[in-house]
Amino acid sequence: MSSYFTDLAQQYIDGEWRPGTGSWDIIDFNPYDGEKLASITIAAVEEIDQAYQAAARAQKKWAATNPYTRRAVFEKALRLIEEREAEITEAIIAELGGTHLKAAFELHLAKEFLRESIQWSLRPEGRILPSPVDGKENRVYRVPVGVVGVISPFNFPFLLSIKSVAPALALGNAVVLKPHQNTPIVGGTLVAKIFEDAGLPGGLLNTVITDIAEIGDAFIEHPIPKVISFTGSDKVGRHVATVCASLFKRSVLELGGNSALVVLDDADIDYAVDAAVFSRYVHQGQVCMAANRVLVDRSIADEFTEKFVAKVRTLKVGDPSDPQTVIGPLINSQQAESVSATVQQAVAEGATALVHGTTTDNLVEPSVLTGVPADSGLLRQEIFGPVAFLIPFDGEEEAVRLVNDTPYGLSGAVHTGDVERGVAFAKQIDTGMFHVNDGTVHDEPVVPFGGEKHSGIGRLNGETTVESFTTLKWISVQHGRSGFPF
Repeated sequence: MSSYFTDLAQQYIDGEWRPGTGSWDIIDFNPYDGEKLASITIAAVEEIDQAYQAAARAQKKWAATNPYTRRAVFEKALRLIEEREAEITEAIIAELGGTHLKAAFELHLAKEFLRESIQWSLRPEGRILPSPVDGKENRVYRVPVGVVGVISPFNFPFLLSIKSVAPALALGNAVVLKPHQNTPIVGGTLVAKIFEDAGLPGGLLNTVITDIAEIGDAFIEHPIPKVISFTGSDKVGRHVATVCASLFKRSVLELGGNSALVVLDDADIDYAVDAAVFSRYVHQGQVCMAANRVLVDRSIADEFTEKFVAKVRTLKVGDPSDPQTVIGPLINSQQAESVSATVQQAVAEGATALVHGTTTDNLVEPSVLTGVPADSGLLRQEIFGPVAFLIPFDGEEEAVRLVNDTPYGLSGAVHTGDVERGVAFAKQIDTGMFHVNDGTVHDEPVVPFGGEKHSGIGRLNGETTVESFTTLKWISVQHGRSGFPF
């Protein structure tokens, strides 16, 4: 077992590793075998304040540091991840129940985002704008917001913590990171350790392991952070947005999804099957961009369904440490029970289970359902587990209506033999991202990532990240003399 679970089971505040002073411990379990990985005394409201105060103290000097000097920290962090890849992979498998395939996918993206962060230090550019007033020079500076609070989820905790933490730091901010309580090491203190070892000055990145049962809204209500970056459910995201708006804070919300993968009548069926199975079952379906719904033109539905079901039956379920495993455990028993209940509800409503997976502890085998009633609420909600709904449609107009019939709008995909037909289809979907002849699960460092409707507010990656973690300041200079009316 990785030493991370003994060495990093603490709070990291103002450059120091120390226990929390909360009233109880978070027990970190392996979701596959139930092994206790770590016990961490949670942070109390006092530690939240200490973390934000430390961040505020450290930020001004950091923002004034030469951006080329700041950049060196991210270059070192990238090298450290590369050197420690085997240990981090082991930690992802143990704490998340992630498979080797999933760990490699997450680490690849984390490294890509760090590579991009190396350049983020140099991204902010000022502008000089004209003025109607003689002798006046208008300077517009892009400056750090100051301190950013980051709340990361359990499904891709290492990647999704780094995705906000690294650019926020690179742009001259300080950060307080609160990982999900099911992934406190991989999503929290491991990230802090990498940046500490990379030479990031103390106080600039603080990691607090806690729970709202202990601290309430203290993390988002605290007066110091100007931006809260939250990745998680739309239910919690709505609350975060409400609190932030009431306090005039900016929120960046990357929330849930109910994506559809659409197979038109001229698609390459075998390729579409491969894309759909990956898009639904990667990391046990615990992916916000996962294809909950697979919509297939009725003219090819029988052939597609037969091949889809056959491929799903080949997916190996079991120990995530086995390199052959495709479907590992869900993160906890509540998730496993919820997904099992979803399948039972669909069947009770009249759906047919073409594949009806069983549940053993946190291991939930894949299910494939068809004939879910069109008015079922299950078709409009996020299913965070290995369950696919196959839905036939008659023509593109109906497909567009079905895809949009959800409160979410994160990702999606369409398969067709005509690329421009696919692009025309994509333009009609109310979603932040859509892919032609590919899967639904994608993230790249320079493209705007985010959703519409209940799937979030704001974007991350590339220039949109710069906009999220900086603000604009107008400074005018009068080189002559202004005239005043009195």
